[in-house]
Amino acid sequence: MSMYRRKLNMMEEAELVVEEWEFLRENDSDRRFLLGKKVEHVDEDHHENAFGYVAMVLRRPNKIPILDVGSSLQQTTDSDPTDVNHLVFGIASTGKSWADRKKYVKLWWNKIIKGCVFVDNLPPEQNDSDDSVPPLCVSEDTSKFLYTCKGGLRSAIRVARIVKEIVGLNNHSNVRWYVFGDDDTVFFPENLVKTLSKYDHRLWYYVGAYSENYEGSYVFGFGMAFGGGGFAISASLANVLYEVFDSCIERYSHLYGSDARVFSCISELGVGLTYEPGFHQVDLSGNIFGLLASHPLSLLLSLHHLDLVEPIFPQMTTSKSLQHLFEAANVDSLRILQQTVCYDKQFSRTISVSWGYAVQIFQYNELLPNILRVRETFRPWRENLPFAGVYTFSTTKIQKDSCERPTIFYLDNVSSGKDGIVSNYTKSFRNCSKDNTSLKNLEVIKVVTKKLDLNTKQVQTLRRQCCDVLHSNSSQLMEIAIRECRYEELIYMH
Repeated sequence: MSMYRRKLNMMEEAELVVEEWEFLRENDSDRRFLLGKKVEHVDEDHHENAFGYVAMVLRRPNKIPILDVGSSLQQTTDSDPTDVNHLVFGIASTGKSWADRKKYVKLWWNKIIKGCVFVDNLPPEQNDSDDSVPPLCVSEDTSKFLYTCKGGLRSAIRVARIVKEIVGLNNHSNVRWYVFGDDDTVFFPENLVKTLSKYDHRLWYYVGAYSENYEGSYVFGFGMAFGGGGFAISASLANVLYEVFDSCIERYSHLYGSDARVFSCISELGVGLTYEPGFHQVDLSGNIFGLLASHPLSLLLSLHHLDLVEPIFPQMTTSKSLQHLFEAANVDSLRILQQTVCYDKQFSRTISVSWGYAVQIFQYNELLPNILRVRETFRPWRENLPFAGVYTFSTTKIQKDSCERPTIFYLDNVSSGKDGIVSNYTKSFRNCSKDNTSLKNLEVIKVVTKKLDLNTKQVQTLRRQCCDVLHSNSSQLMEIAIRECRYEELIYMH
């Protein structure tokens, strides 16, 4: 079955747009369509010229394609608040890796999100009716493009061109932002919506973050958004990039990765990086507890390379630990990993709450700036490099004596009710015989909050919240209430 939509003008040489959809039914539960040639110009006899593109898209039956071609979706105006319907995701994968990596995408994807996973070829077994993951798009042929980087992979060209192909597949005006990442990039869509709402999508924006390790950022540039951590391009910029991208990347055959090509072409358009620290490339190894427990004062937008580091919760697999984190994120996404510090004057203790993840108790009065530094629980991405151990954020070494380290309580459970949100954190094993009695007895920390609701102005100028240690009748339980700080309130021991 084919459908043609032709738009003719009355000029001597007509312009024609042909959209051809060939629906191939393998059975009642399987539908595929081929987005065929897009013809820019025809002569008077309407003979097609040779310009076109082809992309195979797998689609669930009886669904409006998320890269839709009609006006059936409700249109919004520029004055409407940005929501998840204004975002389109382009995810890089391969036919070989998708079966294993889609577990990461399932954590954050839902059926109202629009986007596509771009693969080099279709995996052997594919369930088209599974709406817990995005549809698959087979990338266009890139054999005509030169790749000369020794030791690199020419698949970088295919992945880079996702920024062009996703725009070409998209035919509605609702899109405000295109978001890109890898198949092992874990996004937090609600937080992305809030963060991108700070910016005017009608202007040209390239939003992302550089690597955590200095060496990577030094080599590839502090102005480049690292692709695995995810980045966003405003629709207005993406539409222009679509027109010039292929001619641009021909000048960059020597570059290693896909993100370097995107960065170079955006740079040629005169646009620089808008840095958002909530994107995390995670170019680290080992235990990334320190990074997560001292998240910068920004919404958590993404995590990457999670199969290359230790599970973020003890005694759990990587998949299980991420599911556990999302149990909290699904209750209060904006608050996830937000760090709040309060002081227990009775015992002269400093308490750091990284909501939805962990609570740390320091057995002394510690000034706030010291608590906010990232503790180096992790190792460098590559330990044999000249700048190994130098990072792009402020760090502090962990103490060799375990008794000098903070006691850690990890998230156990979280619940929401009419009285607010309650999250409980249980003590992790601690090998120290010097702990005082009050800390030895303490087993659970209960944290009470209200759901974090931020408007655009508040996201633009985030302020850390305050917390209070509440009275408890049990030596095994500590209760903490998180709240907005008062107008002139300072966070210190008082």
